[in-house]
Amino acid sequence: MALTRLGLNQAVNLATNTTGTLGVANGGTGLTSGTTDQFLKFTGSTTLASAADNGISVADQFRVNATFTNDALPITSNWERIDTSGQGVITGSQMSESSGIFTFPSTGIYLVRWISGCRAYSGNAESQYEVQIQVTTNNSSYTSIAESHACGSGSNSDTSAVAETLVDVTDVANVKVRVGVMCQQSNTMTLAGSSKNDNSLTFIRMGDT
Repeated sequence: MALTRLGLNQAVNLATNTTGTLGVANGGTGLTSGTTDQFLKFTGSTTLASAADNGISVADQFRVNATFTNDALPITSNWERIDTSGQGVITGSQMSESSGIFTFPSTGIYLVRWISGCRAYSGNAESQYEVQIQVTTNNSSYTSIAESHACGSGSNSDTSAVAETLVDVTDVANVKVRVGVMCQQSNTMTLAGSSKNDNSLTFIRMGDT
């Protein structure tokens, strides 16, 4: 690029009067490449660098689609990803489920929320209901890290409980979760269906671990 000597109070319009690639300012570093969906950021000086978008990359939700009675800790069957018209998840980076064990697609800090409804058996005066979220950090032994309790009064009464926690997924091969319910009275029914969320298990990746 050639420059013509300018007189006093004259300037070059860099937007329209130059060709080729402009040099980097003294002390700076040029950005030579980037990755799709990345953005530019300052690195603490005047240097620019590309960085990944830190928006939510995982938002996934499942439900149990068949009612059952009494305890199930963990719930091992009849899971489905939500699919009713109007519902949606972020595709491409999703949770995986096998026999009620949920595996994370990437490391990070995840919000896990488990909501479940129950109905008291017609012969019971009430229903005492507990939901749990359990985690393993060694792909073997599980510990309850979130619990919630609810009590419905009266025969055929409905109630629900919500448990949630943040899970630190440092290793996708070893950190996994499962959920379940416990019922104090026999024949208490956990509500479920395939067209709406009578229960739901939600996963949202909040950020890096």
